[in-house]
Amino acid sequence: MNNDLHIKLCFATNNKHKLEEVTPLLKDSFELVSLDQLGCKQELPETQDSLSGNSLQKADFVFKNFKTPCFADDTGLEVAALNGAPGVYSARYAGNHRNNDDNITLLLQKLSGIENRSARFCTIITLVGLTPKPVFFEGIIEGSITHERKGTTGFGYDPVFIPNGYNLTFAEMTLEQKNSLSHRAIATKKLIEYLKNLSQGLRK
Repeated sequence: MNNDLHIKLCFATNNKHKLEEVTPLLKDSFELVSLDQLGCKQELPETQDSLSGNSLQKADFVFKNFKTPCFADDTGLEVAALNGAPGVYSARYAGNHRNNDDNITLLLQKLSGIENRSARFCTIITLVGLTPKPVFFEGIIEGSITHERKGTTGFGYDPVFIPNGYNLTFAEMTLEQKNSLSHRAIATKKLIEYLKNLSQGLRK
């Protein structure tokens, strides 16, 4: 831990896969605490109709109830041929039971016979508790949807998403490979840069 940048933050998520992705990006500079460590056991509210709305709602809930600066993310897969769907409903595309496999099955069914497979992942991270107003960070990666699942790593739609310029799905990449280019990594790196600048300002 770099003591010059000792900022304690909670990543407001119950998704262990997201924690696994983000922790390596933050661990050298910041103290990252989980919802479990804060004693937050309940499901976070996620009832807004936009990615930024959901990420703000989750972060705001944790900060107000546990008095710890935090950030939350919301991510959507936007498929061109489906007019941007599933978008904000990506996690529950096939129903509120939020089953990744069912979501992928429905997506591939919807795209059956469609040549245009263009898609993108968009992540919005919202930081609350360190500044008077929330701060938003966006990460986008363009790619395409495969015709079948490929790979066994990652989560969500990773087995059917190939980023532009690559011939592997996210689920065929190592965590290090995915973290070098993913939508969530892009947004997280913007968050890290902001926190470093904020910390330097506070020390002046």
